[in-house]
Amino acid sequence: MTNRLQKPRVLPEPETVDVKALLAVCVTVVLWGSSFVAIRHIGHTLSAGPMALLRLVVAAAALTAMVVVTTRRAPRIPRSWTSLRLILAYGVLWLAGYTVVLNAAEQLVDAGTAALLVSLAPLLVAFGAGRFLGEGYPRPLLIGSLIAFGGVAIIALDSTGQLSGLGIVLSLTAAVLYATGVLIQKVTLRRVDGMTVTWLGSVIATVALLPWAPQLIGELATAPPDAILGTVYLGLFPTAIGFSTWAYALRRMDAGRLSATTYAVPAMSVLLSWVLLAETPTAYGFAGGALCLLGVAISRRRSRRVAAPSQELIQPRG
Repeated sequence: MTNRLQKPRVLPEPETVDVKALLAVCVTVVLWGSSFVAIRHIGHTLSAGPMALLRLVVAAAALTAMVVVTTRRAPRIPRSWTSLRLILAYGVLWLAGYTVVLNAAEQLVDAGTAALLVSLAPLLVAFGAGRFLGEGYPRPLLIGSLIAFGGVAIIALDSTGQLSGLGIVLSLTAAVLYATGVLIQKVTLRRVDGMTVTWLGSVIATVALLPWAPQLIGELATAPPDAILGTVYLGLFPTAIGFSTWAYALRRMDAGRLSATTYAVPAMSVLLSWVLLAETPTAYGFAGGALCLLGVAISRRRSRRVAAPSQELIQPRG
């Protein structure tokens, strides 16, 4: 009697859903989507550097209060020099550098072009996480990211066509800073809790942006109240709360898969502009937004794995 080993069945990898992490992702997407609406409302009232400084000052103050209230003690700085260097790089590259560069880019190119170029960041994160963090290159993640990126490209077709060579370079630089910041933050969260990383990163970013303080003071003297309130909103909600919920989710999810969910941000921005600013989406907005959400849904799927042979797969053959 001989045994014949049948072809192993391909089984879906069991997926455990962290409901709190998923809710944190949803909060981040909504708040980051609202930031594009707020920045468009502020317009060119504040320059790139001063706007970023005011936003980070508000965020740092709010996060300090959040840390004190939640922990009932003064914020503590990590003692590990390695952790401090990682948080320093995260704060300078993402919270400070990315914010200033993106603000400057959006003053030189239209919002659609900026969103399209910056949306290269999740793809960069996916490849970087696969190469440096050992997350691999899951097929659903890559396919979903490409579909979602196509959705962003369709949304960008509805742009004003304002182009600038420097603006394109700045947008691409923002994408690189974004991706680098995510990868550094993911490594940092293995050592330090998310609230501390976000709080200390905001403080470091604020210090890095202090050279723009004199210019900020001068521009605040002539800025309309709604522009100042809009920047305060950016500091409180998309930055202080949005980055906190992002850090919470990033500590519990793969960097590549989490970053792919940010492709829902342009779709959320289109929806919020419709609700808050009465800007009716065009066919490009609807189609692109639907593709973004479809791509995010596909990227969230787990790769299939091959099951190990078991006794059920071995059948006797006479």
